[in-house]
This record gives sequence, C-alpha cells and structure tokens, in this order.
Amino acid sequence: MKIVLCCAGGFSTTMLMDNMKKIVHDSKKLDEADFEFKAIPVDLLNAEVEDTDVLVIGPQIAHKIDYIKPIIDPYHIPHVIVDKDTYGKMDGATVMKMVLIAKKKADMNK
Repeated sequence: MKIVLCCAGGFSTTMLMDNMKKIVHDSKKLDEADFEFKAIPVDLLNAEVEDTDVLVIGPQIAHKIDYIKPIIDPYHIPHVIVDKDTYGKMDGATVMKMVLIAKKKADMNK
C-alpha cells in the first residue's frame, strides 16, 4: 500500500511519516513490506497520484481540498485529513488507523 502524505512543504509531514513507519515496524499485525510511504508538498501531487493507495492531508493544507479532490477523484484514491491536534502530537498510530479505515472503506465500495 502506497501512502502519500501531503502538506505545504513536506518537512513536518516527514516527521509524521517516520512515526507511521515506526508504528508499522513495531506492529505484530502489519508487515513493513506491504507499505510504502512518501511525503510530498501538495504542488507535487499530480506527479505521485497514479499509484497512490491512500492520501494523507496535513491540517495546514486542508483548505486546499477543492484543489486536491479533482486530482485524486479520477483515481478513486481515498483520503484522510489529519486534525491539528493529532498532527501536532505527530501521532503516527492514529493516522495509520485512519489510513487503514479509509482504505478498507474504499475497497468495500468498489
């Protein structure tokens, strides 16, 4: 599963991505080989969208959802918008749960 984290510049999102990787690494249920993570600025989304399984949107660009949706909707890519509290805590576990739920819902609606 390719998870793309999208924010304004890609810097703080890299820290969240590292925490998400650690959650997967430490998990007894999840296999690291099943996951690929990438943190990008929103401006590069067009280049990454084709093989993305779930898009994680940082709170600092939540207002850009009207820009993002036309890019991801043709590919039927589920997305989650991380709230500022979860993001501020760099809570990788909560974001991974959000990602897995979004992916499962998307798969059920196919």
